[in-house]
Amino acid sequence: MSNDVVWAAGCVLWRSSPAAGQLEICLVHRPKYDDWSHPKGKAKRGEDLAACAVREVAEETGHACVLGPRLPTLHYIASGRPKLVAYWAAEAGEGHFTPTREVDRLLWLPPEEARPHLTHPRDQQLVDDLLAALHLA
Repeated sequence: MSNDVVWAAGCVLWRSSPAAGQLEICLVHRPKYDDWSHPKGKAKRGEDLAACAVREVAEETGHACVLGPRLPTLHYIASGRPKLVAYWAAEAGEGHFTPTREVDRLLWLPPEEARPHLTHPRDQQLVDDLLAALHLA
């Protein structure tokens, strides 16, 4: 991994709705940026990106997860540096959300509601990528 590139990883976290059984996607609100996104974060030195994705989901949502298909890696500039974020589709496991300074709210929404709720278009596209990876598109 290059030193000038910020490497990060995350998941488009999904579950079957406890009430209706339909697919729901987890969105997190980050008060520092006042945005809604998928759980993600920077990789620690020497950390495998898949391990980073699982760790970030646990830290931001309180849920364990099982990684599924790899989704596209996003490339953009953050704080003047190139950032690459590797994503996976991940099924949510057991857990309980507790608000923190980093993530203060969490929502589970069906894909059609999750897409417009996401702040950044790059995150909105990942909803479609998830549906294609799960063969639901």
